[in-house]
Amino acid sequence: MKLRDLRTQFGAKPNEEDLAHYRQSPNWRDGRFHNLEPTSLAGNIRDLPRMIYKQLTGQKSRIPERPLPLVPFDLTAWAGKDPGRETKLAWFGHSAVLLRMNNKTLLIDPMLGPDASPIAPIATKRFSENTIELIEQLPEIDLVLISHDHYDHLDLESIRRLRSKVHRFAVALGVKRHLVKWGIEPERVTEFDWWDAHRLQPVGGVDDSEDIQITFTPTRHFSGRGLSDRQQSLWGGWVFDCGHEKIWFSGDGGYGNHFAEIGRRLGPFDFALMECGQYNVEWPTVHLFPHESVQAAFDAGARKVMPVHCAGFCLSYQHNWFQPLEAFQQVAAERQLPYLLPPLGAAFSPADCLQRPWWLG
Repeated sequence: MKLRDLRTQFGAKPNEEDLAHYRQSPNWRDGRFHNLEPTSLAGNIRDLPRMIYKQLTGQKSRIPERPLPLVPFDLTAWAGKDPGRETKLAWFGHSAVLLRMNNKTLLIDPMLGPDASPIAPIATKRFSENTIELIEQLPEIDLVLISHDHYDHLDLESIRRLRSKVHRFAVALGVKRHLVKWGIEPERVTEFDWWDAHRLQPVGGVDDSEDIQITFTPTRHFSGRGLSDRQQSLWGGWVFDCGHEKIWFSGDGGYGNHFAEIGRRLGPFDFALMECGQYNVEWPTVHLFPHESVQAAFDAGARKVMPVHCAGFCLSYQHNWFQPLEAFQQVAAERQLPYLLPPLGAAFSPADCLQRPWWLG
């Protein structure tokens, strides 16, 4: 990789104007954003050699034997006005989710690139092939949402390819500077602090029956794309409320009291996409283990759920590639929480009954 491309991957450092803006946030103290409760972050410099060694050894069960196939995207079935306004989703692995709600198309954390560590000497390859080509097949997108700036959620090449077909971007506070550096016009990007809410209206329209209220919710996590910018942007999840239906994307983060607070303020939720994957005893406070993911769904009042943040990359050396799905299914069934397990790429509705363990073949 050329030095110029490497620098571009890092995104932008905050300038003085950015920092003055961040200081207005109640979540910014001592030069960085903070979680709502004390949180031990994911390792430190001294731990890196040991963690890298563990990550590079014993990978056989942590990576699928063959690339994971995606159900081909059917633009004709997806596009067009739906008189019933049925909500549709498609999950492309990890946290990349396409959502159609109230006749609008939204794309969450569109990391569709082939490598989750583009600045590292060794690639973290995606489990599925040619996912970046999906962008050309997608319809026009009303809104792209970015939960935080980690490489497995914010991908330079994906943003470049999406630029011409996206109307607006909604991002965690501090992420806008990266997009602007990568060529996105500032006026197309709205930043969110925790609990901020904005209404997404039809482009060029005045029919408020098609609005969606979007709220940014807290998580227990961290941010950063280099060694010097940790916690220089915020992290979180998203709530989508169209009046007759509420969907919650939990975002990355460990278990905490914020889940019950999200439920009190914004719940209950008809459907929730719950982070479940890349957990490890080395970083227990910044990612959810499967039993915690199910408990968090109960805390927030989610009536039906599905696991995400898995089936995309090997970012943890503690579990094999399908264990998050398998364990989530087991705990949800034991606790009688309705759940879905849609195949990668398949369009589905929250009302569907998709519980077959597709990873078994």
